Amino acid sequence: MKESGKFPKFKGWQEGYGAFTSSVKEKNNVIAYIKNQKEHHKSESFSDEFRRLLVENGIEFDEKYLL
Repeated sequence: MKESGKFPKFKGWQEGYGAFTSSVKEKNNVIAYIKNQKEHHKSESFSDEFRRLLVENGIEFDEKYLL
């Protein structure tokens, strides 16, 4: 991103970050998820969900970067 020049105000990521993408086919599901986050996170915290998504998708991570 930094080298592309498409985002001139982008200075860089902090040390350690996470980003996920989804298909446009999932747009309505993503919108519904966002609208329901408050209720959803009553049963699963953000940090537990983030960790679960990393594990389910086989993404290596360092615990020191998790909330």
